[in-house]
Amino acid sequence: MMNKSEMAAAIRSGRCLWSAGCHDVLSALIIEKAGFDVLLTSGFGISASLLGQPDVEVYSMTENLGVVRNVSNAVGIPVIADADTGYGNAINVMRTVREFEQAGAAAMIIEDQVMPKRCPAVASKLELITIEEGVSKIRAAVAARQDPDTLIVGRTDAETKKESIQRAKAYAEAGADIIQPISAGYKNLQDLQDLRNECGKPLSLQIMRWLESELTGDEIESVAGIAHFPLVTLLSATRAMESSLNRVREARTTRILNETDQMSLPDFKKFIGFEEVERLQEEFMKDIA
Repeated sequence: MMNKSEMAAAIRSGRCLWSAGCHDVLSALIIEKAGFDVLLTSGFGISASLLGQPDVEVYSMTENLGVVRNVSNAVGIPVIADADTGYGNAINVMRTVREFEQAGAAAMIIEDQVMPKRCPAVASKLELITIEEGVSKIRAAVAARQDPDTLIVGRTDAETKKESIQRAKAYAEAGADIIQPISAGYKNLQDLQDLRNECGKPLSLQIMRWLESELTGDEIESVAGIAHFPLVTLLSATRAMESSLNRVREARTTRILNETDQMSLPDFKKFIGFEEVERLQEEFMKDIA
């Protein structure tokens, strides 16, 4: 299990780390147990889980920060925080970076949408800040971090390959350690290779849509510093809960559920740490009347 410094060294050396997105502490623990190198606190997932709302930056920085802090306290693998737009201008970004770093984030993703942002998975049109303002936010983020191994991920939602590369190069020059493209302008592996070559930085890729259906793991590793499966936990959990609860409500019994539908209570108690609590109670509380 790597720490933050080892994560930074691995990415800077050209290695690709695999990640999954969590929406709460329980999903983070499951990601860690599954053996992923790092994990992502997904803004999409946090908005859905915490508020039952779509990812349009409705939740506050404080609410996002609370999830990041709880996740960081619970897992041993590095946590990459989705910090959205940084919650304001460059000065706001500086506070955001300080707060998320103190909460335990090993890396932060700062994007160049206008605040409040819109999720590119559902929005028909995205509005971006100017490239100059995007650069100012990245410069401010780099200046604000206390540990040089806290990585700044410069995300661009530019809709064309040309503009995306232009912004990626500018953010890299401003000090971003990693570039995350969210663009319909990239159509194939060569496009991603062009981006990496132009900006000179490893890429943070969300493995969705054509990246998921058309690229192999080796191809992804050839261009990515971090490869995220951002929504697997959220969508899997939602479908499983929906299916099980509908069946139980209809049958009025849980006897219809089997071990593939839900974890047994003893297994869950072991997973969540009851055995350790009981050990500590025996060690520290056995003499209390």
